[in-house]
Amino acid sequence: MTVEKLDGVTLTQMVLSGAHHLTNNANKIDALNVFPVPDGDTGTNMNLSMTSGANEVRKLTTNNVSEVANAFAKGLLMGARGNSGVILSQIFRGFARGMGKKEELTVPDLAGAFDAGVATAYKAVMKPVEGTILTVAKDAGKKAVSESEKETDIIVFMEKVLAEAKASLQRTPDLLPVLKEVGVVDSGGQGLVTIYEGFLAALKGEELPEDTTEVKMEEMVNAEHHKVTQDFMDTSDIVFGYCTEFMVKFEDEKLAENPFSEEEFRNELSELGDSLLVVSDEDIIKVHVHSETPGTCMTLGQRFGSLINMKIENMREQHTALVGDQEKKSIPKEKSEYAIVTVAIGSGLKALFESLGASVVIEGGQTMNPSTQDITDAIKKANAKNILILPNNKNIRMAADQAADLAKENVKVVPTKTIPQGISAMLAFHPDSNINENRDAMDEARKQVKTGQITYAVRDTQIEGITIENGNFMGIDEGKIVATHKEKSEAAKLLLKEIISDDDEILTILYGEDVDDIEVKELVAYIEETYEDVEIEVHNGNQPIYSYIFSVE
Repeated sequence: MTVEKLDGVTLTQMVLSGAHHLTNNANKIDALNVFPVPDGDTGTNMNLSMTSGANEVRKLTTNNVSEVANAFAKGLLMGARGNSGVILSQIFRGFARGMGKKEELTVPDLAGAFDAGVATAYKAVMKPVEGTILTVAKDAGKKAVSESEKETDIIVFMEKVLAEAKASLQRTPDLLPVLKEVGVVDSGGQGLVTIYEGFLAALKGEELPEDTTEVKMEEMVNAEHHKVTQDFMDTSDIVFGYCTEFMVKFEDEKLAENPFSEEEFRNELSELGDSLLVVSDEDIIKVHVHSETPGTCMTLGQRFGSLINMKIENMREQHTALVGDQEKKSIPKEKSEYAIVTVAIGSGLKALFESLGASVVIEGGQTMNPSTQDITDAIKKANAKNILILPNNKNIRMAADQAADLAKENVKVVPTKTIPQGISAMLAFHPDSNINENRDAMDEARKQVKTGQITYAVRDTQIEGITIENGNFMGIDEGKIVATHKEKSEAAKLLLKEIISDDDEILTILYGEDVDDIEVKELVAYIEETYEDVEIEVHNGNQPIYSYIFSVE
């Protein structure tokens, strides 16, 4: 069979076949993941990204190849996850742009599209690293261009492009020392090869092979030391611990005040982390970055519009969970009598809850609500006969209740709505009481604390007679906005005036990632002078979103 023209229907079949093949191999691609951080999620991220692109293609009824390619690229961009997923979205974004508005493609057209995809992907990466998916795409793209000068059959052409992609994949350990050290090929490159295999299978009308991953699982285990690939690196070696992804939907009013430059924004974010990718189209910006201050990265993005599709993952936790102690995994651990599962975001808040006795701290909170599955997984991890869940946010309560209903263990939810309520509830826990007594005592304790929060406004608005300007700070008393000011410290003072009464004795200050030590000291000095009878405790919560969280008792 000879194919000299590629139409929209055929490209649709290729995309769906590539997505299906990637799904079948995602777990094994995860196992190859050691670069840039060995967090074991490359296959998962590429699969989720590819699935999003495939879903957009499924909605079409066109035979126009450029319309299919553009829908695929848009779906990939909207669903792109992780370093590899964003790069993949850029490969096919350039691929779509490279074919222009053609209704069908010849071999030279297809070669030009592959080559344009490589150029777009390299441009999107702040510091391209060879020996990765970028290299595999580049080598395959060069082969595509050279073959287009002598080949007219798209099937034969794709066979040669795939063969070069596979050869390039096998060369990745020679270009990236960490791959050679661990003895694997690049995971992102393997993902791209898997997609291309799906493309070729669709062109030839063949069934997909069940397993084509070049490196077998048993070859990725160091038999002498019983270590999986991710164990080559110590968790403490991870410099930027939070895999941060978000999208910004452009807003005309904000762009009028802050014109957007992709290059300038990329340079700004490069100061806050690594593994940086910034891509944009006429509607959105997509950001992927590894950073210690994810909230700051998002705040920078809010200058241009509203945040959507936010995701923050703690890569240190991911890495620790992956490498684990292999012997411990094979021996069931005896269940403890009690465990407390709570929700918080920010390294300081996590450490505070753990110091108070929390067994598992789920990363999440406002704008990042953990799912029922997340809480269910935490319940399993807690491994206790009796488990108390502190959601610390009213929007997480329902998911917590559902997880409790699904659990086989004796699980109760203490309906904490804020971090201070969660801390107060933790202090009321008594290991000698039964679970119902503890739930009641903790519920009563959380009612005795008042919560104040300082955050920033993302748009101009007016609520209950208070005019709030975009970028100003807001003081929130138990969910109600009671103060606003352009200065963070002044907003904090106005809020404290509302929430501290003559009967209050203790004020706990949890300051966020956007607050420095000087600001805290100045605020404490003000409080000591203004509220002489109030005892002050200060903790670095390092939380995003909220500059200050106040607990008043």
